Amino acid sequence: MNQKSAELPTPVRNFSVRLSSTPRGARLARLLATEQLRSWGLPQDPARQLIAELASNAAAHGRVAGRDFRLTLYVVGGTLRIEVTDTRGERLPHPQAPAPDAESGRGLLLVEALADRWGVTEGRFPRKTVWAELRCAPPGPVF
Repeated sequence: MNQKSAELPTPVRNFSVRLSSTPRGARLARLLATEQLRSWGLPQDPARQLIAELASNAAAHGRVAGRDFRLTLYVVGGTLRIEVTDTRGERLPHPQAPAPDAESGRGLLLVEALADRWGVTEGRFPRKTVWAELRCAPPGPVF
């Protein structure tokens, strides 16, 4: 007799939006993502801080006039993956220790501290995707 075990499907949720590579677009990324996380019943922090930092970096360092960046959120099982894709593939991010009196330059150190994992995936030129993952409680069923 051939028995099959019942497998519970892993819920997969995603959200993706294209936004202008401007400070306004970065702010909108944070606001839209926060609302999406809330609607999924997931904790907003520290995801909100990671989204704000990655979107801000895309607007500041990944900006090319006339080109947007894309924010994508995936929830697979108990992991939230945040991806921000921009069109400056030749400028890969790397954490640096800023001068003690510097007013900026700590963003990737923050990402490194808050995320369970993070990295960069080079896409089809000229794209790159900076991503961060957080373990979170698995979302409940969708009705």
